[in-house]
Amino acid sequence: MAVKKLRPVSAGQRYRLAPVYTELSKVEPEKSLLMPLRKKGGRNNSGKMTMRYIGGGHKKNVRIIDFKRDKFNVPATVATLEYDPSRTAHVALLHYADGEKRYILAPNGLKVGDKIMSGDDVAPEVGNALPLSKIPLGTIVHNIEIRPGAGAAMVRSAGSYAQLLARDGKYSTIKLPSGEMRLVLSACLATVGVVSNSDHMIVRLGKAGRKRWLGRRPRTRGVAMNPVDHPMGGGEGRSSGGHPRSRTGLLAKGLKTRAPKKYSNRLIIGKKK
Repeated sequence: MAVKKLRPVSAGQRYRLAPVYTELSKVEPEKSLLMPLRKKGGRNNSGKMTMRYIGGGHKKNVRIIDFKRDKFNVPATVATLEYDPSRTAHVALLHYADGEKRYILAPNGLKVGDKIMSGDDVAPEVGNALPLSKIPLGTIVHNIEIRPGAGAAMVRSAGSYAQLLARDGKYSTIKLPSGEMRLVLSACLATVGVVSNSDHMIVRLGKAGRKRWLGRRPRTRGVAMNPVDHPMGGGEGRSSGGHPRSRTGLLAKGLKTRAPKKYSNRLIIGKKK
């Protein structure tokens, strides 16, 4: 995907960098794989606002994505490449040889009409899903499981990818987008390739209303609040606010928030950048 700069015919268009969807199919989504998304507006079950700055936005339907890729050794044809409003990556609609339809995360380079498959003995080509034990070392992968059969949990956002570095015993070493080196069971499935829509990070919305369409309300800076509302509030004139921290007092720059006894600590062999 690319982005386009628009003619500055209005203030909202002047700085906008808009996505170009030329590679996407001009079709309606598959109705059998849609689920309505009920908006919560940041409220919990008692109606109390527990997440600020959430509310409104355009009505959305959730595409039911196949993160397990557990239809083994059945060839599938890519029928469409589609936009998904509830995620940053694009999705691909697969038509399997037995008639079933499923959505998957579309990798870069996948085209309508391509044949893909998942299984132990499939070729390590873009879009194919296979265990880490069967993928050649150095391959770029995404959509990685943490537990075999549980479905992909890592490397799913637009433009992200991990690299398979080594294998030792029942574990494989992968380098995650954060730079972290982590051991993952070699029986876990991963999909070959880079997640689509890699230009997502350079899109500029251009105006506040476009952010409202996404369901995001205006965010108030802590330094603009009073001391009763935020640790960085108050002061005479335009004060800097002191050390950057959250509303509850947690330092925002460099404070370690990972649980010191987390179960996966033993699987991490190289820290994040």
